[in-house]
Amino acid sequence: MSDCIFCTIVAGGIPADVVVETDNVVAFRDIAPKAPLHVLVAPKTHVPNVAAAAREIPEILAEMALVAQQVADAESGGEFRWIFNTGPSAGQTVFHVHGHVMNGGSLGWSE
Repeated sequence: MSDCIFCTIVAGGIPADVVVETDNVVAFRDIAPKAPLHVLVAPKTHVPNVAAAAREIPEILAEMALVAQQVADAESGGEFRWIFNTGPSAGQTVFHVHGHVMNGGSLGWSE
């Protein structure tokens, strides 16, 4: 989609600090991190949210989980929180599915 910032990043039109890239997935550092480790994991295929990804590209969603683990293995001893925001009231601001891989500092939520 031409108006999607993540599609533009995937296409190389906007620079990003890419930490992992596969044929289907790209992981890059958040430009406004909320934790010492804050990497976004997104499919190269445009789908709007995690529920759509589960329906439309389940094998790529699984690959996203593997990439999230790869990021955490390299940067946080293998431990991480993986957050998906779905919808504006849940905090989603880019409507291209992406999981936030986070760790370090005080993340809140003890369970």
